[in-house]
Amino acid sequence: MPIPPEIHGQKYGCLLTFRRTGDAVSTPVWFAEKDDKLYVKTRRDSGKCKRIRNNPRVRIAPCTISGKVTGPEFEAYARILPEENSAGARSAIEKKYWMARLSLSNKQNVYLEIEVKSWSSDSPSGPVKSS
Repeated sequence: MPIPPEIHGQKYGCLLTFRRTGDAVSTPVWFAEKDDKLYVKTRRDSGKCKRIRNNPRVRIAPCTISGKVTGPEFEAYARILPEENSAGARSAIEKKYWMARLSLSNKQNVYLEIEVKSWSSDSPSGPVKSS
């Protein structure tokens, strides 16, 4: 599915990952877009990576730098890219955010690939308006 227009071109995204208990954890992230997918750079030992390893289902919404959601949330699936497949994600993020090039912990960094699910307008799994 193409990246929803509400997310396309935004600077920050609110990534919701889920604990084993089902509780959502919200994290504001930088993301880049490439080939109808979103890419996020994070540390291998981060909580979001641990939660995505256990449950690839996520939600993504546009937000401010502080994490205040500014638009609808979309159901998506995330995966941790193997190092050999991360060059495109790395270049997309570095092109969008020059500060991402200054990372000091490169060996701990991994890239998440996020693909927004398709939905129908009458489906409960479609975009959910945030209050």
